[in-house]
Amino acid sequence: MTEPLEGVDAVDWAALDHAYGPADDVPDMLRATLSADADEREAACDDLFSSLCHQGDVYGATAAAVPFVARLAEAGGEGLVRRLWLLAAAADGHGPEREAVGRAVAGALPPLLRLAADDDSAVREAMVQLVTATGPRAVPLLPLLRARLDGERDPELRAHLVTALGLLDVSDTARTARNTALLSAPEPPVRRAAVTDVLRTAEPPFPDELVDAAAAVFAAADDEGGVWPRPHVPLAQRLLDDREAARRAVSLGVPIAQRLTDVWRDCEADALPALAAGVGHRYDLLPIARIGPALEPGTADASWLEPYLGAADPGMRVAAALAAVRLRLPGSLERVLALMDELPDYEDADFGTRIATATVVRAAVESWGDAAEPVAAQVAAAPRARWTGVLRAFPELAAGSADALVALLPASARALGAAGPAAGREAARALRSRAERGDLASALALARVAGDASPAVALLRGRLGAEPATDDLAAAGALGAAGAPLVPLIEPVIAPRAERRPGARAAAAGAAAALWRITGRPDTTAPVVAGALGRARGFGEPQVEQVRVLLAMGVLPDPARPAVERLAHSERRVVTHLFPDGEPHIDTEARAVARRLLAVADTGREAGPGSVTTAPEAVAGARSG
Repeated sequence: MTEPLEGVDAVDWAALDHAYGPADDVPDMLRATLSADADEREAACDDLFSSLCHQGDVYGATAAAVPFVARLAEAGGEGLVRRLWLLAAAADGHGPEREAVGRAVAGALPPLLRLAADDDSAVREAMVQLVTATGPRAVPLLPLLRARLDGERDPELRAHLVTALGLLDVSDTARTARNTALLSAPEPPVRRAAVTDVLRTAEPPFPDELVDAAAAVFAAADDEGGVWPRPHVPLAQRLLDDREAARRAVSLGVPIAQRLTDVWRDCEADALPALAAGVGHRYDLLPIARIGPALEPGTADASWLEPYLGAADPGMRVAAALAAVRLRLPGSLERVLALMDELPDYEDADFGTRIATATVVRAAVESWGDAAEPVAAQVAAAPRARWTGVLRAFPELAAGSADALVALLPASARALGAAGPAAGREAARALRSRAERGDLASALALARVAGDASPAVALLRGRLGAEPATDDLAAAGALGAAGAPLVPLIEPVIAPRAERRPGARAAAAGAAAALWRITGRPDTTAPVVAGALGRARGFGEPQVEQVRVLLAMGVLPDPARPAVERLAHSERRVVTHLFPDGEPHIDTEARAVARRLLAVADTGREAGPGSVTTAPEAVAGARSG
C-alpha cells in the first residue's frame, strides 16, 4: 500500500484555503495525527477537523486533503474512527467547494468499504455515516448496505442502516416495503428508524396509527444529533410539521410540548399538562409562564403548582408565582403580595431577572391590569427602584408617592412622568436636575410633569445623527408636537433610497413613526412603515412594532397587507421568540394587533395616536427598573 502521506508535499497548499486562511499548515497537521504522543495526536485531529470542516463549511484544502485522510484511515490504527467521521463531515459539507469535496470523498471510498464489516462497532457506525454522506454517489453501494442490515446484530447500528437505506434508496417501493416490515421489528431503535423514514416521505396530515407508532418508540433512540445528511428529518421535527399529529404525540407522552407551542399557535392548552408534568427545576416553570397569557384566565388546573409555590427554594417559589400570575390563577395576586414582603429583592443567581420578584410584580400588573391595583398600591407604599415601572399604569398612585419616587431617580423617572403635573414641583426640580446632567429618561418625564420639553430636545439634538438609535427615535416621538424642532434631524432618515438594507428599512420605519407622533401626518409616514413591514424577510419585535404603529395611525397601506394578514391568520407561529424566558410569546400579541389592524382597515375607523401603546412606551413603562 502507498505510504499514506506520500505526495503530500507536492500539493501547493499555500494556494489553497481552509477555515483559518492559507492551508500551508495542513501537511504538518496530517503528520501530527500520527504522533506517538496521545495529547498531541488528539489536538492535531481537532485542528485538522476544524480547519477542513468548520461548522459544516468545506474548502479547497478539504478536497486536496481527502485522499491523504482516506489513506490514513485505510492504514488503520489510532484515530481510524475520527478519520472516517472527518471524511463523512467533508462529504456532507456545504459551500462553493462542496461538489469538488464530494467527488474527492466518493473517489477515495472504495478501498475503505471493507471496514463496513469491521469487528469494531464504532468503525462500522462511522462507515454507515460515511457512505450515507456521499449521497447519490453511494447508490451503487445499496447492495452492501442491504447486506449489512441482514448481517448486523447491534440494534443501534441496524437502526442506522435503516436510516441510511431510506435516504439512499432510489426505489420508493423497496423503501416502503422495508419500512413497513420493520415497523414490527423486535428492536425498538429499528422500529423508530423505520417510522422516522416513513414520516419523512409521507405528506401531512399523518395517519393516527403512524403517530401512535412513533410515540410508542420515541424514546428508543436519539436521532436529534444532526449527523445525518439531507434530506433526513429528526422524528420530533417531522411530527411538528403536522399540528394535529404533534398534539396527538404530546398527549401520548412524546416530549415536544414546548416545541409545539414554539411552532404552532393555539396549542397552549394541549402543551400545559405535559409541561406541568415535566417540572423538575425552577427554569421549567418559565415555558409555562410564557404560554399563560394565551390561555383563558383561571381555566388551567393549577393543583400541580401548589408544591412549587410553597417550596423551600426561594427561586422555585418566585418562578411558580410568575407562572401563577401569567396563568391568571385565582389567588395569584395574593401570592405576589406575600412575595413582595418575604423576598422583595430576590433575583436568581443563575437566571437573573427572568426569575426575580421585580419580574413577578411587573407580570402581575401586565396580566391582571386594573385588578392588580393592590400590588401597585404596595409598590407605592414602599417603592423600590426595580418595582417603580408598574406605577406607570396607575398614575394617581405614582403622584401620591412622588416624594419617595424622587429619591429613587433615575430609575423612577418614567413613573413620575406618568403622574404628569400631579407629581409636583419637587419632582419637576429633581427631574430637571437629572436632565441637565444628561439623563434622557428624566428629560422626557420633565416634559410631562412641567410641560418643558427643551431639555429633552437639547439632548436628542446631539443623539439624532445620520444613523439614529431606535430608542432615540422613539424618545423623539414620545415628545409629540413638542418634538417639532427635531423634525429636520429625523426627516433625512426616511428619505427614499434606491437600495435599502433591512436595517436601514427598519430605521426608516422607526423615524417615520417618530415623525407621525410629532406631526400627526400619516400620509408621508405610513407608506414608509408599511414598506418596511411588507419587505421584511423575517418577523421580530421591529416588525410587531411596525404593526402597532400602523394600528395607532389607523391605516393599512397595501404593501403591508400580506404581512399583516399572515400575522393575523397563520396557524403557525410567525414571530420568533427564541428562549422560554417567562415573558408572553410575542407572536400572541402580534396576532392580536394584526387582527385589530385588519378590523380598523376594513371598517375605516381610525385608531388615533393615543389608542395603542407602542413598544417603546410599553418597555419604558412596565419594564423600567
